[in-house]
Amino acid sequence: MTMHLGSTVTAAGFWIGTLLPLAYLPVFATGIDSMTRFSIFLGLVVLHVVALVVGHDYPHSRSGTP
Repeated sequence: MTMHLGSTVTAAGFWIGTLLPLAYLPVFATGIDSMTRFSIFLGLVVLHVVALVVGHDYPHSRSGTP
């Protein structure tokens, strides 16, 4: 059970880290002209870094792996 949960968390981290940059687009389109929007942007960056660290060992992220 723990092995399966760990691989699920790794897969989720990988895919969140892969797709999260799409969430930057509305932030950039509306501009970062207030502290609230800057905080949202900073939160997205922190979440992105955490997702990339967690999803780093996802086995399907390596080229050459079937």
